[in-house]
Amino acid sequence: MDLEEDIRSLQLESAEDNNGPINPDDAKPGEVEKMDEVDEGWKEEIATNSHPVQVEKKGKEMAVPEEDGIADEMEEETKRHLNVVFIGHVDAGKSTTGGQTLFLSGQVDDRTIQKYEKEAKDKSRESWYMAYIMDTNEEERVKGKTVEVGRAHFETQTTRFTILDAPGHKSYVPNMISGASQADIGVLVISARKGEFETGYEKGGQTREHVQLAKTLGVSKLLVVVNKMDDPTVNWSKERYDEIESKMTPFLKSSGYNVRKDVQFLPISGLLGTNMKTRVDRNICPWWNGPCLFEALDAIEGPPRDPQGPFRMPIIDKFKDMGTVVMGKVESGSTREGETLIVMPNKASVKVLAIFIDDNKVKRAGPGENLRIRLSGIEEEDILSGFVLSSIAKPIAAVTEFVAQLVILELLDNAIFTAGYKAVLHIHSVVEECEIVELLQQIDPKTRKPMRKKVLFVKNGAVVMCRIQVNNLICIEKFSDFPQLGRFTLRTEGKTVAVGKVTDLPSNLRA
Repeated sequence: MDLEEDIRSLQLESAEDNNGPINPDDAKPGEVEKMDEVDEGWKEEIATNSHPVQVEKKGKEMAVPEEDGIADEMEEETKRHLNVVFIGHVDAGKSTTGGQTLFLSGQVDDRTIQKYEKEAKDKSRESWYMAYIMDTNEEERVKGKTVEVGRAHFETQTTRFTILDAPGHKSYVPNMISGASQADIGVLVISARKGEFETGYEKGGQTREHVQLAKTLGVSKLLVVVNKMDDPTVNWSKERYDEIESKMTPFLKSSGYNVRKDVQFLPISGLLGTNMKTRVDRNICPWWNGPCLFEALDAIEGPPRDPQGPFRMPIIDKFKDMGTVVMGKVESGSTREGETLIVMPNKASVKVLAIFIDDNKVKRAGPGENLRIRLSGIEEEDILSGFVLSSIAKPIAAVTEFVAQLVILELLDNAIFTAGYKAVLHIHSVVEECEIVELLQQIDPKTRKPMRKKVLFVKNGAVVMCRIQVNNLICIEKFSDFPQLGRFTLRTEGKTVAVGKVTDLPSNLRA
């Protein structure tokens, strides 16, 4: 049986090869719509014969034969790709839900699960075994807390997903920021267990901070999954689910989400996998007739992207492997093998030797993809996290000062926000110390117009225009041009104090 399937998939691949990979760059504007229609027809055919993508190993890439590269390139053009970040309070069940998602989509086999179950039992932590799929290092397993941002891949009929499992503990919020800044959509995991939802939601709980950060970092669509519905204190109670939804809705609105359009609530059990791949049984939960998690993920709309725009890829990591390899998510434009790009801010001209999506070698890649790109012309030690790979024709601006609109969320006790205020700036993959050099004008939150009186200091809840300075050159864009590279957060002593967007860059750097 397996042999027949192999032969059939080979025939399919050779048929694709004969047609040749289609390059959307070469299409005339009038033909693009036709191509989309053809793409639709291929979607299901390729989806059913695609190979499952494995959990990403931290380490070297595999050598990939050239034919596979071309087939993968086809798939890359027919299946959309989305980054999903799992966020929420510590112990809400983010890693367990992520692990269960991978298990249900066939990325993890039963033997591996049995091994994890035994390992968790030996540590007297029976309910943690699903989390071990996402939490791979020993420190995370012993403590039961995610520290790094875990990464894994799974597929549905129409979409390739990359899961980013963000840490929930407040000590690791900077790691969560780096995860959320790469995400397109968010899954906010909330524990329905008595006491746990309240702890995460109250002041100082991570549920609140994560939602605010996710919105600032550009996660425009949110699935709010109410987890642990199988818990004895909940037992799939509609009252408990409604109570959580009614408490969360006003808060999500105040964080800037349009709850009707951009937010969807659904109940699940991450540990048992209930209402995840298939809809929950009526006997277990008679009142729920909405979608399951996989259906909701499939139906969600991704953000608009411009494959023809100037190339922008913030670098989140780098390592040596037969050359210098950089990792990041393409925010705009496309790149191909053999192309010459520039690394900003150090203006190093580099050549693209190879492009990898997950572990598959491809000839080209467009926006929204997580890539590993092998470069020549630069040493690994000359690249820092936060540098940006960009097109030579329109490189990204590198600045030490910019004008921004800030919303003050919550200052530390007795602090006032004025010129001279220092904080840590998080913008895409950049983390830099910054100083507010001048408050320009305060904005009336109701009318959204500038107030006339001169502003010397502001308090919580204020909206203010100000000039911000950093010590080193950083690569940023105006929010109006590239939202992902123009929104940021300011943090002090482990707390998010303000969120903002870049409104203007120094005049000598404007294109």
